[in-house]
Amino acid sequence: MDLETDFEEDVATLGDRITAARLQAGLDQAGLAQAIGLSPKTIANWELDRTEPRANRMQMLAGVLNVSLGWLMNGTAGDEAALAPGDETDAMRAEIEAIRTLHKELGDRLERLILLVDRAEEKP
Repeated sequence: MDLETDFEEDVATLGDRITAARLQAGLDQAGLAQAIGLSPKTIANWELDRTEPRANRMQMLAGVLNVSLGWLMNGTAGDEAALAPGDETDAMRAEIEAIRTLHKELGDRLERLILLVDRAEEKP
């Protein structure tokens, strides 16, 4: 299966592309959800086109599923080649923001876990 050519832009939905890329990557919904820190229900809703991922999650999806962001978003291959010079830095800034968001989310999770451990150790 060649993900860059198996879908026509006017036929496949975002959910279709997420599903196909996930299957190509050998992941089930739970595995993809774990890789990006969400619930399997969220992945299912994306794949059924009930909801759409935020921009930072789209970046994460493209990375985890090893597909281009352009293909994931609209079914076109080679989005990097189509970028205008200013768009290239915009894409990099979007990636930086996605990483910052993920970093903050992981920090928050770590702090919650530390609190739980501290509370558990305080109990007699």
